[in-house]
Formats: sequence, structure tokens, C-alpha cells
Amino acid sequence: MQRSPQEARPESRTPPSDPSTTRTPAWAAADRSEAAEPIGGLQEYYYELCMEKSQEIKPFILHILQEVDEEIEKGLAGITLNVAGNCHLMPVERVTGEDFWILCRILKNNPYINGLDVRYNLIGDVGASYATELLQKNTTLKHLRMTGNKIENKGGMFFAAMLQINSSLEKLDLGDCDLGMQSVIAFATVLTQNQTIKGLNLNRPILYGEQEESTVHLGHMLKENQCLVELHVCKHDIKNCGMKQLCDALYLNRSLRYLDVSCNKITQDGMVCLADVLKKNTTLEVIDLSFNRIENAGANYLSDTLASHNRTLKALSVVSNNIEGEGLVALSQSMKTNPTLSNIYIWGNKFDEATCVAYSDLIHMGRLKSDNTDVEPFVVDGHVYLAEVSNGLKRHYYWTPGYGEACSPSSNAGLTLVPVGQYL
Repeated sequence: MQRSPQEARPESRTPPSDPSTTRTPAWAAADRSEAAEPIGGLQEYYYELCMEKSQEIKPFILHILQEVDEEIEKGLAGITLNVAGNCHLMPVERVTGEDFWILCRILKNNPYINGLDVRYNLIGDVGASYATELLQKNTTLKHLRMTGNKIENKGGMFFAAMLQINSSLEKLDLGDCDLGMQSVIAFATVLTQNQTIKGLNLNRPILYGEQEESTVHLGHMLKENQCLVELHVCKHDIKNCGMKQLCDALYLNRSLRYLDVSCNKITQDGMVCLADVLKKNTTLEVIDLSFNRIENAGANYLSDTLASHNRTLKALSVVSNNIEGEGLVALSQSMKTNPTLSNIYIWGNKFDEATCVAYSDLIHMGRLKSDNTDVEPFVVDGHVYLAEVSNGLKRHYYWTPGYGEACSPSSNAGLTLVPVGQYL
């Protein structure tokens, strides 16, 4: 039985929403029963729970659940429940902690849904506790995206504790969640033992101090963990010392295929370490160095290794790294002798005519496919220039395009090359 949003909206007062509060609301604590999901669709179950708890029924959530019900009726499995709060394609009411508690109740015993995307909503640390309770009981949920919900350090600690128990979750995105140093260290510690998580996003924690303590612990984790395939540590304030910590671990690690250290403070000295690792490491396939400052010297270190030693790296992003023509041309030359490197992203650096000609030649000779780079050559008055195109490793991580395919391979090449990161 399905009801329209107008019919479904109750007249009862909506409980106040306070994502920053850590105390579990009485109405949520009152019912911890293990009752199975009632016969009928998720949409009807959502309506009944909202009526029972005098919670506002949100048309956006009803609409999403109706779509999931239709997919279940078709016999589909492995469904992702997507209630992202930053969707621009339809009117969105952001999910609060109270809404999230109800969603967790709906998912608790559901065997059809293996992914939950609640990025950019109003879920705080209380909501994080609901999610971790769900993950301690639900063994079918494989990936969870919490991006942009301010669960802060306390919420991060809930998730770290959960990973000590859960043995089914494979992908977890806590990027831009205002995690603290304590929770980042807790994740690094737990992952020395957890053998299930394959993809982890810890982008942009709130860290203080200049000691790069987080990279020390992450490096130790990478030495011990041989299951993690993808790691995002964007905006961790990583400098060359921190990069060395990670590189030292990568000599021993045999599982990591995708390393994202974009938006940090890594310079040419950090590339000395990375270039040496790439001579020996045979598992890394995607490296994102965007928005650092490796300059010509750093690009030359990488190009020498890629030209003569490494034959496993498939994609490299050096977007906005203050690289000039010398370094960019060196990287283009390495592609002529390296048959494995298929994707390279260079926009935001300092192009001269030699750079434009070099990448134009790679594209026209077919060595670099137009979908595998973020530049496109054009000619004006006999001179070659490069224009930006909307391709990249994770172009649509923060936003959804208003038209076209949201997860196109050319715009999100990192997710295509390393499929475990599909929902990160």
C-alpha cells in the first residue's frame, strides 16, 4: 500500500532535531526490539515507523523508498539506498538524526540493500551511533558513505569501535566529517586487525600540531594490513616527512592499489621517496597527487621511474602542482616507453608550447586516449594549446552533474580502474 506525501504527513509535532547532541532520544531508546520488518514495502514500513514515533514524514525519503521497493519487486539485489543531501536533480529534504534512526530500523533486517549513501545531511554523532548499531547486526550492508556529516571525533570513535566487531563492511567513507586526531589514530589501529575493509576515506579531518602523527599511525597500519585496497587521506596536512612514513610502509604493503594524497603539502622531496617506492612496489595502480607542490623536480623523479622501472601504475594525477614545461614534457615522454600508464591528469600547471605539442602528439597518435586525460588540444593561428575537459580520477566526488551520467568512467576513472572504490 502506497500513500502520497500529502496523505502520509502526520499532524503530530516533529521531535526537535539536534545533530550535535550525544544523548540518545527517549523515543529511539524506547524500542530496541529485534522485530522483523513487516510484510509490505519499505515505503509503508517507513510510514508506519514515522507515525509510531510522531516523526515528520519526508516526501524525498518516501520517493527514494518507493524506487527501492520497485527494484526489489523486480528481483534485484545489491541495491544502494541513496538519500544523499546534495542531489541537485530533485528537491531534497536533508536527513536528520531522527530520520536516520528510522532508516537504520528499516535496514536492520533487509537482505536486498547492501549500500547506504547519506552524504551531506544533518547527521551528527548520535546518528553515527545509530549507524554503528546497525552495522553490528546487519551483515548484508557492504558500503556506507557518510561524507560531509559532522559526526566529529566522537562519531568517528563509534565507527572505529564498530570495526572491531563488524566483519562484513567493505567500504566506508567518512570524508569531511570533522574527525579528530584520536579517531584517525583509532582507525589506523583497528585496521591492523580488521581484514574486511577494502576501501577507506578519511579526507579532511580536524588535526592540530605539526608532528604529522596521523601518518605515523597510518604508515604502521599499511605495514600490517594486507587487505586494504583504497585509501584516501586528502587534506591531512601531509608534508614530506609524512609522505616518507607512507612510502616506507608501501615497500612492505602488497594490497593497496589506490592512494589519494591530494590537497596536502608534499613537495619534490616527497617525490624522491615515492619514485623509489614505485621502482619496487608492484600493486599501486592509481596515485592522486593533485593540489600539492611537486614542481619540475618532483615530476622528473616520477617520470624517470615510470620510464625505466615501474610497469604497474595505470593512472597518475598531478593537477595543480606548479609544474612547468620541463616536468610536464618529461611525464609525457615516460608514456612513450611505459605501456601500462594509461591515464594522466595535468590541468592547473604551467603549460608552454612544448607541453601543448607533447600532449597533443600523445593524443593524436593514440597513445593517450581523450577520455583518459583532462586536456584537449586545439590550434589557433598555427599554435597548439590545451583546453580543460571534465575528466579525472574522482571528478564527481563532491557534486553530481546536472545532466549526463553521474558515474561516467572518464570523469571518475579511479573508480573504474579500482572497482572497490565505486562508492567512495
